[in-house]
Amino acid sequence: MLKKKFGFAAIGMSAALVLGACSSDTGTEANADEAKEYDLKMSVTVSDSSTWYEAAEKLRDDLAEESDGRINIELYANEQLSGGDSGKAVEGLAKGSIDLTFNSTIIYSILDDRFGVASAPFLFAGTDEVDPVFAGEGGDMLKDILAEKGVHALGYGQNGFRQLTNSVREVKTPEDLKGMKIRIPGITMYTDLYRELGTDPQTMTFSEVFTALQQGTIDGQENPIDVIYSSKLAEVQDYITMWNYSYDPLVLGMNKKLYDSMSDADKELFDRLGKEAAEYQVEIAREKEASQIEELEAAGMQFYYPTEEELALFEEAVQPVYAKYEDIWGADLLKAFKGE
Repeated sequence: MLKKKFGFAAIGMSAALVLGACSSDTGTEANADEAKEYDLKMSVTVSDSSTWYEAAEKLRDDLAEESDGRINIELYANEQLSGGDSGKAVEGLAKGSIDLTFNSTIIYSILDDRFGVASAPFLFAGTDEVDPVFAGEGGDMLKDILAEKGVHALGYGQNGFRQLTNSVREVKTPEDLKGMKIRIPGITMYTDLYRELGTDPQTMTFSEVFTALQQGTIDGQENPIDVIYSSKLAEVQDYITMWNYSYDPLVLGMNKKLYDSMSDADKELFDRLGKEAAEYQVEIAREKEASQIEELEAAGMQFYYPTEEELALFEEAVQPVYAKYEDIWGADLLKAFKGE
């Protein structure tokens, strides 16, 4: 009888030890998940002298500091991870072969035409009209579309209003653009827009643009001041038209599966610091633009600011774009971006 009691006691103790070990292992695993180490790769479209890259550095440094070195991001300028192709970069982000990117919504249009709404021609008069849209319904709707495509948006940056440069002549009206070969991002909305303006639109990856301008393969291109400046386009372009024809927002994006796999604490960390990095990029981009314009002028670029009457001619010329794309973008999305 004593042997039986001892046997039952031994079994009970063994079971308790097993249960205790399981409980301890589970806790250890949970703690390991919360403190998981990450070595991530982030792609930035333009050079390491851009405000985009400065913001990416801020995100990298802030994450490393607040995680005590547990979260590390390696930065790659000029789309090194995708062979210089921005389109492949956002595709890689959506699929998970790239962890984070700083890309324009224009590039995201290869995943879904609805992203083009943010850069509809002459949609915003200035940044005072832009900020409420991206902080409100318009920005939320874009985040939902990004999530559908496998991207978690940490925040919105600013590439800025896109300006036109060329090496042929000063552009004041649509007539001045006739026949010019202008490099544009490879999305159909811009192709249609520039055809309406009478140009011969050319698509190529941005990493090829400087050489194409230098060799005369194309006459001009369009981009915000920060990109024109950081890419040293003043060396190969003579004229710039400051027409603010299209706003170009940036998405600080993260692969959604990666984000969803993280602990709640790490999700909060990425959301908070990502938002701060994006806001920092907008702030420094706007601060630097005036001095960048001064330096471009000093480098020999001739700036032209169209009059209201001249801008009206451009707006009238591109109205067919709205007629074609309103159904593609969706009436509700366009309405949100118009602030209606």
